[in-house]
Amino acid sequence: MPHARIGLGCVTFGREIDEAASFALLDHAFARGVTHFDTAAAYGGGASETILGKWLASRKPEGISVATKILPPYDRIDVTDSLRRLGVEQIDLLYLHQWHETALQAAAALEKLPVRRFGASNVTLDQLRALGPRFRVIQNNHNLAVRDVTEALRDYCAANDIAIVTYSPLGAGFLTGKHQNGVQAGSRFEIVPGHQNVYFHDAAYQRLARLEAIAKRTGHSQVHLALAWALHQPGIDTVLFGGRTPAHLDQAFAARDFVDEAVLTDLTL
Repeated sequence: MPHARIGLGCVTFGREIDEAASFALLDHAFARGVTHFDTAAAYGGGASETILGKWLASRKPEGISVATKILPPYDRIDVTDSLRRLGVEQIDLLYLHQWHETALQAAAALEKLPVRRFGASNVTLDQLRALGPRFRVIQNNHNLAVRDVTEALRDYCAANDIAIVTYSPLGAGFLTGKHQNGVQAGSRFEIVPGHQNVYFHDAAYQRLARLEAIAKRTGHSQVHLALAWALHQPGIDTVLFGGRTPAHLDQAFAARDFVDEAVLTDLTL
């Protein structure tokens, strides 16, 4: 059964975990063969890029790629701060972090940037089409609860050789079920309350209930099943996994080896 690559999402760095814990997670990821690291200028107000940059300077890892993101407006794009925080001369992959009308006016600015590849995050199929062929990667939220990679988007990317990266395989913790009786203190939903609107609605709760039922029936944990589902979705190149400890990343590797296609199909319905 094919599965996506595992990438490390660095959103927790400097926001939910400190530099030492971030280094431990980065070291563990690289030791386990993870070569794609994803951050953003907005994560921790630049703290995530800074911590990742310090790790790159300290470890000097070979064969990796680093992605970061910039927020709109895009009519005057400047990646100077990201380059400085990351300690690099060129960015491997730069995403427009979210859709904005100025994205259509960014072509001239993009040509002058020290960037190898461009991508778009949190966009629809129509928006991706409008951006044109310069954008070779798309990154959207996609998990059992909230699915922002439609079949039409998947087909378009396959036909145009555009890589699909997904994030939040556990729905920022929603799919663990720990928020059933209210937001847990110190969780992502408390630190970034805007996430609550993405997940706290009837459709997501119905999918959570199905996950709980199948987990009980099969004896697999909800976390294991949710991660396995995300990793085995067709047409996905990379799934980003975040976390606070190396053990969180190990859960992703365990789920990668899940082989029960009937259970995965049952979860999708």
